[in-house]
Amino acid sequence: MRGAHRIRSVAFVAVATVAIGAATAAPAQAHERWFVNNADGGDWGFFFSPLPLTLTAVVAIAAVAWRMVALRLPTPELKALRPLGRLAPWVPRLVAIHLGVTLLALAATGYLLAPSLPLDDLGSGVGPAVGLFEAALGIWFISGVKLRPAAAGLAILGPVALLAAGPVAVLEAAGLLGVAGVVAVMPPTSARYGAVEPDPERVRWAVLALRVGAAVSLITLAFSEKFTNPVLAERTLHDYPELNVLAAVGLPVSDLTFISIAGAVELLFGLLVLSGALPQVAVLVAAVPFNATLLIFGQTELVGHLPVYAVFLALIVYGSSTRTAAAVRWLPSPSDLKAFRPVAARPAQSAA
Repeated sequence: MRGAHRIRSVAFVAVATVAIGAATAAPAQAHERWFVNNADGGDWGFFFSPLPLTLTAVVAIAAVAWRMVALRLPTPELKALRPLGRLAPWVPRLVAIHLGVTLLALAATGYLLAPSLPLDDLGSGVGPAVGLFEAALGIWFISGVKLRPAAAGLAILGPVALLAAGPVAVLEAAGLLGVAGVVAVMPPTSARYGAVEPDPERVRWAVLALRVGAAVSLITLAFSEKFTNPVLAERTLHDYPELNVLAAVGLPVSDLTFISIAGAVELLFGLLVLSGALPQVAVLVAAVPFNATLLIFGQTELVGHLPVYAVFLALIVYGSSTRTAAAVRWLPSPSDLKAFRPVAARPAQSAA
């Protein structure tokens, strides 16, 4: 019976990988506002048309089924990747570096939190000051020294972005706060290049913050740049027609159909990250479209995706460790929420 169960588990993972890979290889994950002029969103009429609504329902059902099936499978789901679990003590240090490089690069190129938020929009007096603060935070995260105050400092930039660009822009950048949540719950230590003992209880909270932040960002982008902003998406496809690879290979897929598919894929990725289920498979599949667009958009896309790569790193490393894999898909109960504060307040332990 155990052998049969293992065969079914391997078969499910293999089929899921191939199916999702085939479904997500085409839709691009580039963020339109980084490369074309913005357009007003809020076109809910497009979202409530038959195809986007149908795809959204299918994606929601698929995400729920994904988690339900995953809860019946062993962890880690891909044993071949278990060696990656040895990196677990250094995940907080590595994601802090990702975050720091992102903030420093954005400040150096004149942007706040994302390439779609120019610092110039804050005004001639405020923009440079905020840029210096953003750059200083970037250097601080890279240093790895006492990063909880740095995470709090990053939270300060949220209201600044809110005043400059509105709530949607803040939600789109929520992935940065998710990464900062990891270093706030498990700040790197001064031992062994910042190694932190991967206590499963802390990992649960740290990865939950990461998952929520990344999911909010991806789901918001699915709506703000695609489902409720088809004009922006069409403008992007007009300027970069190679993004619609389905049409490029001869399939009769219109731009609006492709926009619906791309939005559904981004929504799917957000829900899969939020679920935390089968993190190894989810990361391997999601890495394909997120890296493919680098060939088209280059450096700007690379800098903008650094927080996403930090999310992928944390999920696949913790998801590959037999000690922490189960913690990656954990969801808190009301009693867990009450117990969070004392867990977060305890100092992190260095890895031996």
